[in-house]
Amino acid sequence: MLIRNCAGGVVFKDDKVLILKNDKDEWVLPKGKIRGDQLPPETALHRVRFEAGIDAEIVSTAGETAYEFFSITRNTPVCNKITWYIMESENLAAEPNTEEGFSEGGFFDITEAMDKITYSQDKSLVSLSYKRYNEFRDYRGKLGER
Repeated sequence: MLIRNCAGGVVFKDDKVLILKNDKDEWVLPKGKIRGDQLPPETALHRVRFEAGIDAEIVSTAGETAYEFFSITRNTPVCNKITWYIMESENLAAEPNTEEGFSEGGFFDITEAMDKITYSQDKSLVSLSYKRYNEFRDYRGKLGER
């Protein structure tokens, strides 16, 4: 089995989360393979920018997921291990990269995004990340009150 280390972002702007529709009509989060000397956070930020045109800032780690599939082109099973980061965007101006196969995407209210997201693993990740993101926002708000 081929193991691929990947990284991605769960990007929020207020009460909205960034999701993308890929060429398989799946609603997913931006992610990609870690290449060369890149560190996981660098890869995650790069993939968010590359796939959705969003410049984001990492707020926290979100955890790790993994999934397996059979690669027809490689004729071998593949396991993608993804390190996730909770991110925040300054704006909602997402531009899905159509050349990479993303036909739609943008920031959606959490409830709508949860209805759209294809994989239950991604739904769980968004749900947990949203809770942590709100804790971060509350903490930051309290710091601003001083």
